[in-house]
Amino acid sequence: MSAQIPHICNLHSSPANATVLVVDDESSIRDLCEQALRKYNVIKASTCDEAMRVYKSEHIDLILSDISMPGGSGIDLLKQVKAYDPNATVVIMTGFVDKDVILNALKEDADDFINKPLNLIQLKTSIEKALTRKTLKEELANLKHSDELKTAFMSLVSHKLRTPITGISLFLQNLQDGIFSSDDPAFRQHIAMANEEAGYLGRLVTDLLAFSQVMVNGAGVKKETCNLNELITATLLKCRELYSHGGVAVDFTPTDLPLLQLDVPKIGFALYQVLDNAHKFSGDFGQISIKVNVCGDSVLVVISDTGIGIPDLEIPKIFEKFYQVDQQRTGQIRGFGLGLFYARDFIRQHGGSISLVSEPGLGTTVTIAMPLQ
Repeated sequence: MSAQIPHICNLHSSPANATVLVVDDESSIRDLCEQALRKYNVIKASTCDEAMRVYKSEHIDLILSDISMPGGSGIDLLKQVKAYDPNATVVIMTGFVDKDVILNALKEDADDFINKPLNLIQLKTSIEKALTRKTLKEELANLKHSDELKTAFMSLVSHKLRTPITGISLFLQNLQDGIFSSDDPAFRQHIAMANEEAGYLGRLVTDLLAFSQVMVNGAGVKKETCNLNELITATLLKCRELYSHGGVAVDFTPTDLPLLQLDVPKIGFALYQVLDNAHKFSGDFGQISIKVNVCGDSVLVVISDTGIGIPDLEIPKIFEKFYQVDQQRTGQIRGFGLGLFYARDFIRQHGGSISLVSEPGLGTTVTIAMPLQ
């Protein structure tokens, strides 16, 4: 499995759609900066408090702040922003040459300084360099995170594959050593175990291929006209092939729905992950119900099961990458803990949402909301 490598930007360019928050108590300075930085989206604020409100409510790529303002200095703003977001990029404008002021700003992790009176060429160059450094830092952090995820995933894959392979290998070794005979009552039991482990191993490989494709092509959404009833039916048939030996009863009656614009592989993947979990945790004779209806400007898909349920403390974590509910603390939960993580991601890419309620021993209900348009 190879991690997707983000594109490293040209060192002489910065994102033209970046948003810059200009903070200065003088409107003429704010307007001058806005004109000089017209290639960016510029938001203006006149005080430290106003700037913090804007930063918390908007996506801001860089703050350009005067150091001397009534009601709170640029250093005060720098401290507050860095406390709220340690990765924030802040450039300070100052007319002071006092080295203590500069050292104080450096101590609080200012990214750059611009002297007043403003030199517009210096202003544009400093902002561009600061944004470029910000982009590089983010991409390097993404690379490090990708490497960490890859290492964790490979370790998980190794563990998950080793368990069924070990079981099958031990059975074959015992068979080769003549430990079993065809009339041994345990012989058929071990054959059934080996067959089950082989089937599980096959499903793991199928999941690996699916997740590999997801990781490589996870960003874009390619929508097409889709009949959601047909997509749910096809997903149920896929689950039935995997769980044909079980006695789980499935209840789904298609209802009249408008055609939707969906990325069919991604929403199909999301539906499959929810239905697969419903089968997996419903035991041998559980029940699964799928109901679809229009509610306002959304289509709701409600999937309920009568399975083992999930403890309240576990529910907030189940959409995390690699997380698996293991109530018995055995460490032997099957699967990779990626299905619901990507299911939520794909649904969000469509502007939808996924939520879950559950009670131990009484089952789980998952609700998927998809916008009609």
